[in-house]
Amino acid sequence: MNGQNRNDVKKGLLVAVILKKDQRTGIETEGVVKDLLTNSSFHPHGIKVRLEDGQVGRVCRIIDKA
Repeated sequence: MNGQNRNDVKKGLLVAVILKKDQRTGIETEGVVKDLLTNSSFHPHGIKVRLEDGQVGRVCRIIDKA
């Protein structure tokens, strides 16, 4: 599942995000969703989230449902 639909992304999910600094390289960072920062129901680049470690990025894939 990709992270473009807000309904698919929930707090506590393990996801892969692309941080702002890694947008050019596409390096993924894994983490657990703490907060959803995108208010719209869909975003073509992925829903923006804050991970539990404080990093902010756009969800590129959902790894595991919690």
